[in-house]
Amino acid sequence: AMGGRPLWMTLALTLRDADEQWLHFFATGLHQVASDHGVALVGGDTTRGDTTVVSVQLTGTVDHGCAILRSGAQAGDTIYVSGNVGDAAGGLALREHPPAESLGPHQYLFERLEYPTPRVALGQAINDRATAAIDISDGLLADLGHVVTASNCGATLWVDRLPLSPLLTAQVPSAQVLISQLGGGDDYELCFCVEPTKVAALQALARDCALAVTEVGVIEPQPGVRCRHDDGSGYQPGVCGFDHFA
Repeated sequence: AMGGRPLWMTLALTLRDADEQWLHFFATGLHQVASDHGVALVGGDTTRGDTTVVSVQLTGTVDHGCAILRSGAQAGDTIYVSGNVGDAAGGLALREHPPAESLGPHQYLFERLEYPTPRVALGQAINDRATAAIDISDGLLADLGHVVTASNCGATLWVDRLPLSPLLTAQVPSAQVLISQLGGGDDYELCFCVEPTKVAALQALARDCALAVTEVGVIEPQPGVRCRHDDGSGYQPGVCGFDHFA
């Protein structure tokens, strides 16, 4: 989300026992995603404990003065999100309450929850165009709230314009869809702000990255995040995102 280039990682692994099959699949998956992004494992620790705990620390670089911060949004900026939002929350809901029929049709949502795609290329592409950015890990409302708080401003979010996967609407009850989009986390899409004069260049960059970006709101001087429908009526969300300490 800051436009950096990942380079190294350390791994701290606590295990109850040395399960060779689990370790094989874990190591294979970790190596694959690290290789995809040119990341080397350079250190860490392995210990025995009562609970399995995996802690990965990533380190990278960004050109001086080019990091995208949360604090740079300004009134008039357009708010974008990449990809779709709400898919991971839909996958989690189906994991917690499995449907009676086969799980096959829901595989897309499960993969969006369990194998999110890091938007590293997009972050690097927009690092001289976005004024602020964040990854959507705790939910769009919560994470956009972090941006406007850090930037000392506010926003209007147009809820009818949120990018939506057809598979989410097909597999999740309609009343849950918007809740998943606004309050669900773990999509790891980027939410970012762009000056109006740079919107055309942004769209070209998104095409180069083969990734859809959608205009979903605008930054405003008034603090807080306001949700509205396209007809101008307000929408009061029932959730604000995940709070680790609630």
